[in-house]
Formats: sequence, C-alpha cells, structure tokens
Amino acid sequence: MITSRFTLLLRSALAALLVLIGLPATAQVATTELFKPVVTINGKAVTNFEVQQRMIMLKLFRTAGDLEEQAIEALIEDRLRFIAAEEMDLALSEEEIIEGEAEFASRANLTREEFLQALAGAGVARESFRDFAAAGLLWRQVVAQRFAQRAQAQVTESDIQRAISTTSRRGGGVKVDFAEIILPANTPAAAAQAERRAAELGGTSMSEAAFSSSARRFSASPSRARGGRIPEPVPIGNLPGPIAQAFLTLAPGETTDPFPIPNAIAIFQLRRLIDTDEPGDETTALEYARFLIPGGRTEETLTEAARIRARVDTCDDLYAVAKGLPPQRLTRETRAADDVPRDIALELAKLDAGESSTALTSGNALVFLMLCARSAATLEDDSPTPTLRTGNVAAPVEPAPDAATAEASEPEGTVPGVSEVNRRAVRERLVNQIVAGYAAGYLAELKANAIITYP
Repeated sequence: MITSRFTLLLRSALAALLVLIGLPATAQVATTELFKPVVTINGKAVTNFEVQQRMIMLKLFRTAGDLEEQAIEALIEDRLRFIAAEEMDLALSEEEIIEGEAEFASRANLTREEFLQALAGAGVARESFRDFAAAGLLWRQVVAQRFAQRAQAQVTESDIQRAISTTSRRGGGVKVDFAEIILPANTPAAAAQAERRAAELGGTSMSEAAFSSSARRFSASPSRARGGRIPEPVPIGNLPGPIAQAFLTLAPGETTDPFPIPNAIAIFQLRRLIDTDEPGDETTALEYARFLIPGGRTEETLTEAARIRARVDTCDDLYAVAKGLPPQRLTRETRAADDVPRDIALELAKLDAGESSTALTSGNALVFLMLCARSAATLEDDSPTPTLRTGNVAAPVEPAPDAATAEASEPEGTVPGVSEVNRRAVRERLVNQIVAGYAAGYLAELKANAIITYP
C-alpha cells in the first residue's frame, strides 16, 4: 500500500522538493535513490523520499536541531502506528481520511482544499500529508480500543470529587507555579505539526526535565530559554478562566490539554499550587496598551523595547514614545477579561500594573505589551459576600436571587455549584490523561520490541 503511493508522491512533488531544498541540478538525487530504504521497521521500509519530504515539513515548521534525525525518528513512530493498526485490523475509509484532513485544515481556519493547496505550494506532496494525518487518525483508534475502557474503569467517583472540589480553592489566594510550551501555528503546515506535537505533549504526565527539554526544542516563547518556566508564580485569578480551571484539575507534573491561541497552540505543565493568606482575586476586566515595533523579533527590536522600558513607568508614558508616529503603532483599550485575546490575556496574567512583556509579535512587528490596570472580583475567605474591587475601591455584589435554591438542589454526593456538565468534563479529562499515559507507554513498548535495521 505504501509503495504504490510513492510514484504519485514522486510525480507530484519531486520538482518542488528539489527547489525548496535548493539542490543544484548536478546534485539531484536519482529516482532510484529516492526509493532506497533508509531504515526498516519490522520489514516496513522508510525511503529517502519520505525522509526528504518530512524534512521539508520540519523545515516549514521551523524545527530546530538535526532535521534528518528527527524526520527518521518521526517516520519510525508512524510506521509503528500503522503496524499496530494493521495488527488490530483497523483501517480508514476515504471519508474518514478526508474528514481528518478537514479537521487539520479547520484548525488553521482553512478549508481542506485551501490547506492542501498551501502545503503543495510549500513543496509537501498530497500523499505525504495524507500519511501524516492517517498515522494520527489510526493511532487514535488503536489507543481508544486498547485503553479507553480500562481508563474509564480506573476513574472513580472519588477521583472526580477530588478534582472538582479543588475548584473551591479559587475563593482563597492560590498561585500557580507552571511552565509553558507555545507551539507556533502561523501557517497551515506549522498548524498541522503543532497539532501533532500538542497531541503528544498535552494531557499527560512527565518529568519537569522532559517538559523543559521539549520547551527548549519546540516552544516559540521567550520562556524557552528557561525551559518554559514562568519566573514567578501567577495568581490563579489572573489567568484566563479555562486555563485556570485546567490547572485546578491537575497534579504536579501533569500537563493541560492543548489550548489554541492566535497563531499558536499552548500547553502548560503544573509544577505546584501555592496557598497564600491573600484573598482570591478573579480578573473581570483588563486595561492594556500595545506599542508595535516594526521588524519582528530581532536583537534590534528587543534593544528598542528595552530602551522604551527604561523610559516608561505607566501606560500614560507611552504616549510620549509614540508622539509623531502613525496612530496604529500605539493602541490602548479596556476589555472584559473574557474578551481579551487569549495570547494577550496569558501574558497580562504574568504582569502587575506598569509591567510589560515582549513575548508576542503581530505581523512583522514586536509587541511591547503593558498592563495599565486590572479590575478584579474578590471573594473573602471568611465572608460569603463577594466584592468587586478596582484599585482600592470595593463595593458589595448582590448574590443571585436563586443561589440558595441552586445550592440546595444539588444532588447528594456532588460539590455545590458544580453542574453535571462540568462533572462529565472533569471525568473525560481524567480518562484522557490515563489513556495518554497508556498510549505513550505502548508506543515505547512497540519501539523497544520492533526489529529496526539501517541498511
């Protein structure tokens, strides 16, 4: 089945492949060499052409390191996924493959046809992407059949209760010590690779060292230099709601499911939750300023950002910096917390008023992002009445008229205020975490038991 696709691959992509890699005519690989095996896994060959195609994809994804080594490693794992599916008599219909490709495309806000056209323009053959997607789709079926039922049996009502009850800690001062991996997804090809990598890293458990190593290799955030570690613990109420809730269901060392943010996918690892004596604040609104420095992320633009940082203490000071410049260079706005774009919200979560970040870019500009003010709702631990606090001014917030009724109507054995929908979501997440652990172990087992030879 694989060999029959090589001729199509060759006809559709050889010219683009040679142009993109930049090989002169005298250095072009002969057609027979393209079909020569590079490695064999349980009798299934990976050819030179496949490795070169995967290297193009890795190059498009801006992957650091030895691209040939990483391409071979990824293709070995894909072969093992195909072999596992074959042994279980699993196969994909044409409709399932098309749906899977469309799923990838939709995550890049493209139709399937637009996505394939963009990949082809970059030199990635249709069948290369088809195999890339099919390996993941088949592996999803393998993992579901082998481990889903076992994982569901392992999640008890006590596990769900324990995970949900942790959310009550939002009423107190909880800070989150965590690390991040921001996978670039600013092109269709990068989005596909980010989805694949996010599926491997998200919703699982790993050592801090392993997560830090992945952050240094794959993350596009400046935090990659620290292995993804955020220098200071962040008050949980500062974080975007879905990310904060995810942290509250994790144990130290576990990673969140992937979170889409503009032009990227984010994965976070919980290091620890820190209880403090401070009241818990939940951000309701954010005022922030964005000053654009043309040139993208370069030493020159970062140096300019440092000069600006030395000149400003508040957002008001940025008007002097922007004087005489096009008005679009500086924007300042106040938004409800839920309306702030997630990439901006994530950076603002790490800041106090007057602090700034240069982690983001916008088009071909570095973003100097400054937090002007944060409005927060505070729930005092010893008072059932929440207050809305902006700066040093606090005012009571009337409870919902049916709050007492809602609490009284909760089913026995549940956490007050937590809907059944939320309980199902927590259960699903716990199951997925267990399945992801089994899947990683099974792939490692397949690799250890495989006969892998290099001609």
